[in-house]
Amino acid sequence: METDVLIVGSGLAGLHTALSLSSECEIVVITNSKIRDCNSYLAQGGITTVREEDRELFTRDTMEAGGGESSLEAIGVVGDESMKYLARLLEMGVEFEKDGEGNLKFTREAAHSINRIAYRGSETGKAIMETLIEQVGSRGNIKLIEECHLLDLAVTDNSVEGALVEIQGRVEEISCRRVVLATGGIGGLFATTTNNKNIDGIALALAKRYSIETRDLGYIQFHPTALHSEGEGKMFLLSEALRGEGALLIDHRGERFVDELQPRDVVARAIMEKLKEGRVYLDATGLEKEYLKERFRGIYEECLKRGHDITREPLPVRPAQHYYMGGLAVDSRGRTSCDNLYAVGEVSCTGLHGRNRLASNSLLEALVYSGRAAEDIEEQLEGEAERKRYEGTYTGRLIRNYTPWAHRGEAREIILREREDLRDELSVS
Repeated sequence: METDVLIVGSGLAGLHTALSLSSECEIVVITNSKIRDCNSYLAQGGITTVREEDRELFTRDTMEAGGGESSLEAIGVVGDESMKYLARLLEMGVEFEKDGEGNLKFTREAAHSINRIAYRGSETGKAIMETLIEQVGSRGNIKLIEECHLLDLAVTDNSVEGALVEIQGRVEEISCRRVVLATGGIGGLFATTTNNKNIDGIALALAKRYSIETRDLGYIQFHPTALHSEGEGKMFLLSEALRGEGALLIDHRGERFVDELQPRDVVARAIMEKLKEGRVYLDATGLEKEYLKERFRGIYEECLKRGHDITREPLPVRPAQHYYMGGLAVDSRGRTSCDNLYAVGEVSCTGLHGRNRLASNSLLEALVYSGRAAEDIEEQLEGEAERKRYEGTYTGRLIRNYTPWAHRGEAREIILREREDLRDELSVS
């Protein structure tokens, strides 16, 4: 199979990259599951916006949440282009919440000083993704292949020329001019996570294999408020926006024990400490009932399915692995240290998040950097005469030695070298 650009991953970063490329560009998008089985689809809270008058405060909030380690360059990149790409989503048809005069409504989440998060109920990710999926379906130059597993990259002299994939038991070679990794984080490696279990850290294994630069590999975020369900590997997230709207964290005695709007790592540690004494609960019963049901409809309905009424009872919560700040090191255009290889979204490390991601900055980063990567790819391809075909010499070896998910053990060991304290949390099953 031949194409101009191969995109691995069907979340916001992957699909937005595809849609930002010219209709003259031949694109193949592959995903190891179904197109909607991505973490972007699960995103509840919203997407950060950075208006001009908010630049200084946004920089401070992001830096403080990141433990002082966030990249000022990356903060500047998303700050400069936030509204440009938000406008692009609106043009595509994404329906964010608006007031009676048609202006965007903004909410607030933990560690944000002001309301700056655009949202759609409690299912912002779903609203964005359904629009992008529809757009991709209407583009004749984009070929989507579901349940297609990336096995290996074809790399020669530090330049990627294609990939080897498994489709329904067949190993195939894809020859291309550029590869964009949008494979997400590492949640599938953990026993309990808010992520889909197909998010498995393959990019870390590939980075090690080809000496591609990585960054901040030990920086892993645990979301404070996942619904506490015994024996459930993929846990249901209770959006930070609930706390932004006034929900409280209480212990088994019904007493508050932490400022609910501190950064995620601070709140998660406080909850873990309190869990040693007994259950911890998220109490939203103080919010007006009809407003709660409407504003957080998706959460309300999912909790009802699980036997909880958020308008009547506090919900048992515990932290769960949620986001990976580390990943493949990239520049301001999403370029990795391997020629012709890009990484966008959670798989990448732009430096924006530092030690701890500010709530709702993930969709913003994915949106902006995928757009910038697409712009760079367009510029580079215009200067190339023709596609170089990758002839492929690894297929036999791959058939013998590789199966989908074989890289999970490699990725797990990479994480454990940085975070031995997480050995009990990590699972490759």
